Amino acid sequence: LLGSYLELRELQRNGRIGRIEVTSEIKSGKTSGEIQIPSSLDKAETCIIGAALEVIQRIGPCNSNIKVSKIEDIRVSKRNHVVSRAKSLLKELIEEVMPDSQEISEEVAESVRVMEITSYGREKLPAGPGVKDDEEIIIVEGRADVLNLLKCGFKNAIAINGTSVPKSIVSIAKEKTVTVFVDGDRGGNLIIRELSNVINIDFVTKAPDGKEVEEITKKEINKALRSKIPFEQVKDDFKAIERSAKPNFKKNSPINRNSRNNDSRDDRAKKPFTKKKTLTDDEKSKYKVMSEELIGTKGAYVLDVDSNVLGKVPISELESVLRSLKSGVKTIILDGDVDSELLELAEKSRIMFLIGMDSNVKNSPKVGIFTFAEL
Repeated sequence: LLGSYLELRELQRNGRIGRIEVTSEIKSGKTSGEIQIPSSLDKAETCIIGAALEVIQRIGPCNSNIKVSKIEDIRVSKRNHVVSRAKSLLKELIEEVMPDSQEISEEVAESVRVMEITSYGREKLPAGPGVKDDEEIIIVEGRADVLNLLKCGFKNAIAINGTSVPKSIVSIAKEKTVTVFVDGDRGGNLIIRELSNVINIDFVTKAPDGKEVEEITKKEINKALRSKIPFEQVKDDFKAIERSAKPNFKKNSPINRNSRNNDSRDDRAKKPFTKKKTLTDDEKSKYKVMSEELIGTKGAYVLDVDSNVLGKVPISELESVLRSLKSGVKTIILDGDVDSELLELAEKSRIMFLIGMDSNVKNSPKVGIFTFAEL
């Protein structure tokens, strides 16, 4: 039909047509199937072969009907596969094999900073390598603060690692100019107040409001240290903080006996007295050690009824952890303030004690609330 040039057997013999694959299926006395014919002819000749197959009316003794369903350029599908696979390989190369240059520099710098950080004094306080030799030191809260200052080039920082002032800090403060650098929250004020009772502070400065020293940038650190204030100028402010923590009694208050509003019996009827839950001496000493370990970590200890540690979790995950535990928790110790939201959650979870850096809520009949300073 097509001449000797396009005769199928001749094309197979010359390698222009490859191995013909046939899959067949017999159903209800009829045989149906699929024929795949690989071709290295050009597009026009391949289409001619396809059209010629459709004119075949008999195969052996049987009638036949052949229909070409598709002529596919296999090079296109292979090219698409190559492109797709190349994309996935490149993605793996970027994510796993080739680290970003920024990551490399950060990794090297971090290892150097960790090597540079030293221990000072009997308490092995985290400190920069310049603490012993520099005339000025920067006192911060925790190890992470020292690392961040090292990263920004300040090698004269030392951490107190807790609310109580270590003896090593007291001794070194006698010989150096002292700058206290704390977080921009109420906890930072409490640490300054605690330090001022024990050592002579020359300057104070704080991180921006709501931020911690360990997370602020080099620009923010430089700005904070440049704007440090002599402690003598703000000394009275911290004394006022200390006085505000004490009850204020008015002397010689006149009593209007004719007024029912001043009748203490009415007050007792309206506001029943709630006795604060108490801690044993053993619990106080144990919780004090745990609270000092938490300073600067923004974490929380979850304790069971026997005061055993069930786990240490970030404060941000505390709510989900308590909801998953449901019961068996007696005490929460956290590096943060006790607020109304946490108190409500503790009451629902039947927790007996909440211990934090500070408290923004009043005493609860169900939950005993303590600050680190009360331990």
